[in-house]
Amino acid sequence: MREVFVAGIGMTPFGRFPDTTIEALGRQAILAALEDAGIGQNDVEVAYAGHARTGRLHKRENGVGQLCCWSAGIREIPIAGVGNFCASGSTALRETWMAVGSGLYDVGLAIGVEQLSKRPEGGQPLTSDGMELEGELGFTPPAFFALAARRYMHTTGVDPAVLAQVAVKNRRHASLNPYAQYRSPITLGEVLGSPMVADPLTRLSCCPTSDGAAAAILVSREAAERLELDRLVRVLSSSLASGGYRGDDIAHLDLDHRAALAAYEMADVGPEDVDVAEVHDAFTICEIIHYEDLGFCPMWEGAAMVQSGDSSLGGRLPVSTSGGLLSRGHPLGATGIAQAHEVVTQLRGEAGERQVEGARIGLTHCVGGFVTSDAAASAVHILAAA
Repeated sequence: MREVFVAGIGMTPFGRFPDTTIEALGRQAILAALEDAGIGQNDVEVAYAGHARTGRLHKRENGVGQLCCWSAGIREIPIAGVGNFCASGSTALRETWMAVGSGLYDVGLAIGVEQLSKRPEGGQPLTSDGMELEGELGFTPPAFFALAARRYMHTTGVDPAVLAQVAVKNRRHASLNPYAQYRSPITLGEVLGSPMVADPLTRLSCCPTSDGAAAAILVSREAAERLELDRLVRVLSSSLASGGYRGDDIAHLDLDHRAALAAYEMADVGPEDVDVAEVHDAFTICEIIHYEDLGFCPMWEGAAMVQSGDSSLGGRLPVSTSGGLLSRGHPLGATGIAQAHEVVTQLRGEAGERQVEGARIGLTHCVGGFVTSDAAASAVHILAAA
């Protein structure tokens, strides 16, 4: 694989925008990424679009990438849709990275887009067909991670207030992010006092449903030189793992650990080298578990990272500086590329009040879906200031 760089990033604010369209969201993100890179539509040679729920919510299983790209003036190139649960955007980013890294293309576009505010009446299950029985029995993401939280609390002795600190931290970070869905600070009492969803997870311990889009322009070194691009961030590695049959530890995801190890090996770095990270904090317990599975701390010591302030801005390893899924928002297919947007912004030194000083290496992590009793996909990207 040859060197691949992120040359441009763009995204919409995340929130609830039922009066717009999915192609309008995608167009806004694409045009912002093109402008950020300083290139035109005709420079893009290939595009991959991540979306997870569009088929069920908008009755359009295919063609979302074409809709968004054509709306932004990009036509007559290879465009493919990517559906991989919550890791759809991350997988689209990986596909673009492989397309450019292989030498087949020099300039690629990765886009993630979702519009969850236009859901049909009555809702639909988030589980796959292989999970039909478990879904009928209440095996939903909040229920699963509530079980994981109970297991974690039983093993470590921490209480719900410790988990709630993740929500408070990430809202504090989101207050500094103009793209975030929720920017008003919250207190520990507000998190614990919000309505219960799946004990011990309250409403403010769970990510919101969101609309939004994010895009990234990936280029080869040759294209960067030819197009005279600057402000580059190098993609050191990209890994993708799938699940299997779970072991006896419901509080950890083996596929996250495997994806992280593969990414570290490819990038020739370790978790101790990471300066800033965006992880899949769909629920408060998730962020704590991910600290451990990604190697940021020893097993069963993730809660201590939150309590000590290690994962806050100004700490040893700031995590979810964008506000994370909990506060920046989680428009499924857009999330993975939004994470890359934040890390690229940090590595460029352009994050303003939420800037991690001296950040040189950043990591993004996105996990999604359930098949049988395990998560379906986990993607990890490691990026470095060029």
